[in-house]
Amino acid sequence: QVRLVESGGGLVQAGGFLRLSCAASGTIFSFTAMGWYRQPPGKQRELVAHITFSSSTTNYADSVKGRFTISRDNAKNTVLLQMNSLKPEDTAVYYCAASLRPSGLELGVPAYWGQGTQVTVSS
Repeated sequence: QVRLVESGGGLVQAGGFLRLSCAASGTIFSFTAMGWYRQPPGKQRELVAHITFSSSTTNYADSVKGRFTISRDNAKNTVLLQMNSLKPEDTAVYYCAASLRPSGLELGVPAYWGQGTQVTVSS
């Protein structure tokens, strides 16, 4: 059974930084990619960043390019999201997700979700 457990959310002032961590356990060898979605209050969930397992290719939403960095720690089966220069509009619940199929995250159909972690950026 696969589990994705997020940590690292919290409250930070605008311009600050946070690092989110997603620890994966279970049968993860079949993952094609992992990534992070976020859902701001009253809005739809959006894909923020993801990283492929075959080539470690990374992709970012335009709204976070240059500020957020996604990376993998293979030894710990962990995916990290370093978030710098945070803005109030980054406030959202952030969800870790994993896909078993190509483009699964981009299509919004990951196979597994974490429980979410709240990120709040004050102005």
